[in-house]
Amino acid sequence: MGLLFALLTVAVSAADPSVCNGHALLYDSPAETWDEAFPLGNGILGALVWGDGNPLNISLDRTDLWDLRPVPEYYESDYSYTTMRQWEKEKRYKELIAKYDEPYHRPAPTKIPAGRITLHFPGGTSFVEGRLPLDRACAEVRLKNGAIVRTWIHAREAVGLIEVEHGAQAEFVLNAPPFAGVEDQRPRVDVVSGELSQLGYPAPVETKGENFTAFQQTGWGGFTFAVYLCHKEHADGRLAAWSIASSRESDDPFALAKSRAEAALNQLDALRSSHEAWWRTYWQKGQVSLPNIRLERQWYLEMYKFGAAARPDTPPITLQGPWTADDGKLPPWKGDYHHDLNTQLSYWPCYSGNRLEEGYGFLEWLWQNKPQAEDWTRRFFDMPGLNVAMTTDLELRQMGGWRQYTHSSTTAAWLAHHFYLHWCYSQDRKFLEERAWPWLSECAVFLEAVTDERDSEGKRTLPLSSSPEVNDNKPNAWFPSITNYDNALIRWTFEKTAELADALGKEEEAAHWRNCLGEMPPLAMNSRGALLVAQDYPLRESHRHFSHAMAIHPLGIIDRSQGPDAERIIRATLRDLDKLGTKLWTGYSFSWLGSLQARAGDGAAAEKALEIFSEAFVLRNSFHCNGDQTDKGYSNLRYRPFTLEGNFAFAASVNEMLLQSQSGVIELFPAVPESWDNVSFDTLRAEGAFLVSAVREGGQVIRAEIISETGAAPVIRNPWTGAVGTPDETSQDGRTKVERDGDRWVLTPADRS
Repeated sequence: MGLLFALLTVAVSAADPSVCNGHALLYDSPAETWDEAFPLGNGILGALVWGDGNPLNISLDRTDLWDLRPVPEYYESDYSYTTMRQWEKEKRYKELIAKYDEPYHRPAPTKIPAGRITLHFPGGTSFVEGRLPLDRACAEVRLKNGAIVRTWIHAREAVGLIEVEHGAQAEFVLNAPPFAGVEDQRPRVDVVSGELSQLGYPAPVETKGENFTAFQQTGWGGFTFAVYLCHKEHADGRLAAWSIASSRESDDPFALAKSRAEAALNQLDALRSSHEAWWRTYWQKGQVSLPNIRLERQWYLEMYKFGAAARPDTPPITLQGPWTADDGKLPPWKGDYHHDLNTQLSYWPCYSGNRLEEGYGFLEWLWQNKPQAEDWTRRFFDMPGLNVAMTTDLELRQMGGWRQYTHSSTTAAWLAHHFYLHWCYSQDRKFLEERAWPWLSECAVFLEAVTDERDSEGKRTLPLSSSPEVNDNKPNAWFPSITNYDNALIRWTFEKTAELADALGKEEEAAHWRNCLGEMPPLAMNSRGALLVAQDYPLRESHRHFSHAMAIHPLGIIDRSQGPDAERIIRATLRDLDKLGTKLWTGYSFSWLGSLQARAGDGAAAEKALEIFSEAFVLRNSFHCNGDQTDKGYSNLRYRPFTLEGNFAFAASVNEMLLQSQSGVIELFPAVPESWDNVSFDTLRAEGAFLVSAVREGGQVIRAEIISETGAAPVIRNPWTGAVGTPDETSQDGRTKVERDGDRWVLTPADRS
């Protein structure tokens, strides 16, 4: 599990974990497609339950199933930053596209699915109703023949269970994905479609017995995985268990999958007990209560999916997480890791949402695969320090795509933000020393090298600078001056590396990085203070990425706590976004806008953005489907492939409305609409390692509770007086009652009866 979470073993409040069940997924008609299914998962295994009952489908996934064949062009001598710069200068666009862009349109490397279980009943049957209670993470489907099918994946063990009540004659069929075909790497495939058979794998080796069925599949380079399903009579029905194992964890994946599944078949009660206990603990970590029921429900669904997709010791969340497409095709955008925002947004809610342990898997994966990124930095850039390719496979290797973004100089800095956040929210000194500092300082070394050239003002600049995905992959996607996206990330990295150096007593290094920060140009703005894409280049049309506004959120370089000038910049930037409209937005744009508006303190605008997301950009199971599904004009984009970053950014935006601490000051309800008279949250997390709970009734805060994990006193904005300081310092006028018990503070208004 990597570093121990000593600071996470703190008492949580007595929140009732069953509150999430008011938001269970309820179906009165069947999910007819895999992407509307009930989602189940535990970070390593995933399942989707769907179908009309004739049959009932359970799509299977394992997050480390990948075709990892390398891209040959990326190991050739002319694959380099120097060559790319030269060819751009010479306008050799055909060669550039062929070398840097086109390899992404081959079938592999790609995430791959695991298969499907179909459940059949003699004489057939049909769907009556289905439900997924969030506290138990168990999908229950009732069928017309009286059978009840309960499906769940254990919260920590690599096994899935299927309980069939009143269905002794149920038949389980295991189906392998249609991989078999002729390998052909050259034909161009659509990045949101492509046949699995193009991977050219041999047919699976199937094994069947009276009470089991299994297959072993060989993929590229000898990689193999096995799926094993066994079943037996149970009460008046049947019980089945399944597992997936791969050659990445065992020399004999078949034997491992078999042993796990057969053991689970005989440990039902113990597994159910430990599974439900894990989910109870998960929900106790943090909850919200909102007057806007649509937003509250969406928050719980997002946090449920996060609990199903993230663990400290499993691969991190890809575009689709543990729910790879089950339609015989390659997953949309290969189900890969997009680091221009997708992976980053997916982990936003784990910090303020108090799910640091679940979020840690992302950081540990980055750390364990850091040698691949360092190798790429040397091979491609021929520079010291650390950078990361923007689209990567399971092992953090370059997959290609539009060259302006996949070869960005600031991707590792974007990822560094998460190392910094984990330190801020946990105050884990060991993590600071062994993870955050090395990652940030190596990023800073690279950024110092890559910005060594100077502009006409003598400031550091980036010879090739872009802003995802402004101008797509056209020649003008490289800007003549440094973009605000790149500049903000570089400035942030120099500033925070200096801050971490201070924390570690590295005075000379802190001074060095502050000097580098002073050599960067200012962020580009217009005369009204609105952030631009680059100098003299405003955002000219509606655009899904808010990369030009990174300085506001998530980086917090510009924060309203800094005073009127900062507030003016934030307001002007958001006003310009509003003027351009939302016609070319995708779902995550609205989620991200929620956080931007929350940072501006505009609760009503944040609420509106999040309502649009939850109304128009999610499928019935809550998956973010990118395009507008309502035809109400929120966006001209209508496409459907689901990705998860918009979901998790939504949850983070709700957290931003309820609690902010990025300025070093804990603010309660900093961006709730005035209409939200009654709203509360329980054990959200603030920077500095504080657990915060608060209640607002009748438009007034009536109680706040802060627990310090380090013993340090919190700095708060007193909700009754507006004064800033420790609880004792802000209560000296007698208007606030403060009760302290060790590292726990409870604040209430002094005049409350």
